[in-house]
Amino acid sequence: MAGGRIRDEDVTYVRDNSAIDDVVGDFVALKSAGGGAKKGLCPFHDEKSPSFTVTPSKGFFHCFGCGVGGDVIAFLMKIDHLSFMESIEKLADRMNYTLHYDGVSDGKPSGPAKSRLVAANAAAAAFYQEQLNLPIAQHGRDFLQKRGFDRAAAEQFGIGYAPDEWDGLYKRLKSDGFSDAELSAAGLTKEGTKGPIDRYRNRLVWPIKNITGDYVGFGARKLASDEVDQGPKYLNTSETPLYKKSQILYGLDMAKKEIVKKRQVVIVEGYTDVMAAHLAGVTTAVATCGTAFGAEHIKIIRQLLMDDATFRGEVIFTFDGDAAGQKAALKAFELEQNFVTQTFVAVEPSGMDPCDLRVASGDLAVRDLIARRVPLFEFAIRTEIAKYDINSAEGRVSALNQVAPIVAKIRDASLRPEYVKLVSGWLGLDTDTVGAAVKKSAANLKKFDNQGAQETEPVAPTPEVNLKDPKLILEREVLKIKLQHSDIPNAWDELEPNAFSYWAYHQLRTEIDALESFDLKALIENSPSEEIKSLITELVVEPIRTDREITDHYIRSVFARLREVAITRSIVELKATLQRLNPVENVDQYQEIFTSLVALEGAKRAQKELSLGDLG
Repeated sequence: MAGGRIRDEDVTYVRDNSAIDDVVGDFVALKSAGGGAKKGLCPFHDEKSPSFTVTPSKGFFHCFGCGVGGDVIAFLMKIDHLSFMESIEKLADRMNYTLHYDGVSDGKPSGPAKSRLVAANAAAAAFYQEQLNLPIAQHGRDFLQKRGFDRAAAEQFGIGYAPDEWDGLYKRLKSDGFSDAELSAAGLTKEGTKGPIDRYRNRLVWPIKNITGDYVGFGARKLASDEVDQGPKYLNTSETPLYKKSQILYGLDMAKKEIVKKRQVVIVEGYTDVMAAHLAGVTTAVATCGTAFGAEHIKIIRQLLMDDATFRGEVIFTFDGDAAGQKAALKAFELEQNFVTQTFVAVEPSGMDPCDLRVASGDLAVRDLIARRVPLFEFAIRTEIAKYDINSAEGRVSALNQVAPIVAKIRDASLRPEYVKLVSGWLGLDTDTVGAAVKKSAANLKKFDNQGAQETEPVAPTPEVNLKDPKLILEREVLKIKLQHSDIPNAWDELEPNAFSYWAYHQLRTEIDALESFDLKALIENSPSEEIKSLITELVVEPIRTDREITDHYIRSVFARLREVAITRSIVELKATLQRLNPVENVDQYQEIFTSLVALEGAKRAQKELSLGDLG
């Protein structure tokens, strides 16, 4: 990614000149659905009948099955799990368009182009893989063989060997046309006393790819003894414009489809653990690259799992069974609150990691390890209890004081009573005592939240309504016309304040009216509600319910029908008010309301003459 911010005019150009049906067509088979729309099976959820709709003329997509929608940039961000800037850059590369960046001199990125760095890493990966097959790499192949990886496995994961030379890679890539600046920026070389030298020497090398499969860095394991090579056991690529370790998960490019399909991700600790898991049939395994599992990794996983209240999956952490592994598991527990989905932990009792377990007991043992996962809450509670002597009253009370806040943090309130019972059994205390401790902890947590320590997003109201009610269908048709045919003059500004009775339609009308001038893209970008954004893309791609030509006359007649309905609603309310008033005691008020009622009756007759009748 280049330095600076992509200029707004470039974003607009890339968005407007990237045909959404062509981009989507790279991932989804689309067929004509009539009216200029195209349909296919949604790539974001399993379905048998196509509900994923694209409208090339508007540049939007929407799935009527899972509710996902947006423009071409939103599609690429979701399908490839890219950032906004990365999506723009990928679309620009697709059309061979040169982007310009604010904050960068002459509109040019500082340093080598991202595409050159990717190419340099890819060339380095090919070089390392060649070296692994040479006689000089026999000790590297022996290392892999001892860990259960044959030549086919090495080829599957692209493992290579960095020769015990100062500049073997440097010479090869220089001959391929890469500059010193490009090799340095890619993290492949470093400065020696006499010029650039290779970053890795006499090491097994694992290529690291981003989620889209681009080579972005390497992880290298030393093969020499500590006396010969005093460097770290594993040496990873330094931070580069491509490689941000807090945003990279090793194996994600291979695992992402299975993660989406199975709604499961398994977090292991190292490269060989990822290999062992995949070869054993656990194809959802990924690992961090030289850093702890953190917030950026969670963001990536949540996108893959569609981690929300509707779609839930499993996040399974695997750790060594030693003290360090337990500490890592408890660290993961601290991050658990960031997931809506269920979190588990799988720890091998004898302390073996998935790679060692596969060597010792085979593929089935690795699969069984994952199958025997336990909820992360249970693991955290049992780990805390194990620190105390629960044979004594003091130990039981101390343990309860530690585990009560853990139980109180369980998001699913229906699970808490079950864990109260479990803790009671584990500690040998009655459920009333444990329940009281949990309730007290929950109250303290709530007090903490109310003081602003944690922010929560407001939840939009979702009243039970029948969206197939003819009046709501009419409201929906008017909104579709406004969004799809804003170029045709209509009576939008003449609509009554109470024209839309369904809260979401009313909210969308309010957001449209807040715009200085109607702009569909601005409407979506400015909407603070994801639910309204989804509604907008849904209405943009949904066909208008008529076989007639969409003319100015047709539009005005539909708007007139909605005005008639809204006026009728007002008339009913005014008549009810008149019935409650005493015309003798409230002469002026009664006369004022009666006059308004007469005016509304006249307006209703006028709108009825213009309308086409009920659209239900």
